[in-house]
Amino acid sequence: MHKILTGILAVAGILAAGTTQAAPLMSAEWAAKACESFNSNPILTNELGEKWIKNNGGRGFKIIHMYRTDCGDKVKVEMKIVPQGGKAICAYGGKVMNTHLNDDMDYVMHADTKRWHEMGAGEYGPMRAMMFGRLKFEGPKGEAMSVMGPFEQFLLLPGKVPGEAACPSN
Repeated sequence: MHKILTGILAVAGILAAGTTQAAPLMSAEWAAKACESFNSNPILTNELGEKWIKNNGGRGFKIIHMYRTDCGDKVKVEMKIVPQGGKAICAYGGKVMNTHLNDDMDYVMHADTKRWHEMGAGEYGPMRAMMFGRLKFEGPKGEAMSVMGPFEQFLLLPGKVPGEAACPSN
């Protein structure tokens, strides 16, 4: 009986070790995976590379900060987007490294967890999200309006990159 129990526990340990749990939605770990997903989406890389990425103030990058409103604004993540070969490429996703943003070129976006999941599932796009106050953002609004197609793809990232419901920590 002891050998059977030991065998069962060993198998359970192997199965548990083989399953990786997703990081919390909007955590630094999640943002790194979202950066990879961004780069594998030709709508984001190509269409944002056409003109959106060029509005970077000569710095050579744009910054996007995101967070879950219900988790608080102290736990933000950052994505750094750079121009590369005519494309917009996510060069970094993780904890906030650039604390000073420029409202003429950078973005801050936040929504309740429920709303991030709805947008990630494609239940509605950016126009509806902003009109009904489900997604709040700061940044160049005219520029954002001009890239609604790629921006809709961006809002699908929470559906493409798994994230746990627990609030991320600093």
